[in-house]
Amino acid sequence: MDSISKQHIALISVHGDPAVEIGKEEAGGQNVYVRQVGEALAAHGWHVDMFTRKASAEDSTIIEHSPRCRTIRLTAGPEAFVPRQEIFDYCGDFLEELIKFQKQEGIEYSLVHTNYWLSAWVGMEWKKRQKISQVHTYHSLGAVKYQSISAVPMIATTRLGVEKAVLESAERIVATSPQEKEHMRSHVSTKGNIDVIPCGTDVERFGSIDKPAARAALDIDPEALLVFYVGRFDPRKGIETLVRAVGQSQLRNTDKLRLIVGGGSRPGQSDGIERDRIEGIVAELGLTDIVSFPGRLADEVLPAYYAAADVCVVPSHYEPFGLVAIEAMASGTPVVASDVGGLQFTVVSEETGLLAPPQDDTAFATAIDRILTNPEWREQLGHGARKRVEEKFSWNGVAQQLSGLYEQLLTEQPIKTPEPVTA
Repeated sequence: MDSISKQHIALISVHGDPAVEIGKEEAGGQNVYVRQVGEALAAHGWHVDMFTRKASAEDSTIIEHSPRCRTIRLTAGPEAFVPRQEIFDYCGDFLEELIKFQKQEGIEYSLVHTNYWLSAWVGMEWKKRQKISQVHTYHSLGAVKYQSISAVPMIATTRLGVEKAVLESAERIVATSPQEKEHMRSHVSTKGNIDVIPCGTDVERFGSIDKPAARAALDIDPEALLVFYVGRFDPRKGIETLVRAVGQSQLRNTDKLRLIVGGGSRPGQSDGIERDRIEGIVAELGLTDIVSFPGRLADEVLPAYYAAADVCVVPSHYEPFGLVAIEAMASGTPVVASDVGGLQFTVVSEETGLLAPPQDDTAFATAIDRILTNPEWREQLGHGARKRVEEKFSWNGVAQQLSGLYEQLLTEQPIKTPEPVTA
């Protein structure tokens, strides 16, 4: 292993703690991405420090994941949960704590990989003070997101400015799908260097259990026609579309149709409020007997839920990638997903599942029924799904591509100095 691949690199995920239990509020695909990328890069020889904001006084400050990979929680603002749209006020404190930690440890980081716009700002400000290369992954584009919501938050102008600045100043942007790259070019800036490197999944963990064993372990009827959702409770995740689609299913009046809506919720916080709203719609549609809400699904049981399902539904209004889709596909489960963003890349319609227009209850109902009523085709789609993930989306393959990108950047000419960024 050469000297390049033994250097220290920093991964920054200000609001998405890589060490947190997935399914908690503000814990989703980004947390999985950063944690899995960090651990896989460490296996490739890099020394990886993953910096995040400490959101609870009870949380450990440093978590050692492997000999060369750790999560460092920095105190920036209150040691309590803060919604992501309010965290920017603490990003300056976050940078000061990061540099303080760096000096205490005596570490020189050669490269920073920032995740989401909050981290992008931290990375750009860090570059003004030290010689360091920046790679950035958006995870969500404000310019696209704000098209799909009615109430644009006050932070929007700041976010859009940061997203444009990082595209034009970072040494490299990582898009997780060709669709996301196209959105960057059409909605953000024609300047900047973009590589397409997808997200990944654990192809050994997902797919490790078959459907009969999974249903036995979870006490699910072997004959049930099971629809599955897992993710945050957020209006943009489209859970309402899914519930209304199930209400329209031609299988609704059979005694076999079931829907499991998995994911954590915190009473009184935004996801708890959304869960209450969704449960209200379930009751209104008379679906209480066939819809269950098991809450946050621990890492140990999640593969069984995917395997137990006949179809996994990802009804998001927008997804730059859609990690849930490839986790389900790795489990051999067909996916019905919104025909948006990175889901157009991960899900191949008619081969690994089906795509449907976002927020279209009837289209989702039709797609779900097509798969549930044709068991032979369902099995064929599941095989195609597993094959696609094995070929395209393993974490080791993703880390290998990122490692090659980092090495390329660190052997290039001296790092350019970015233009000043105002936020």
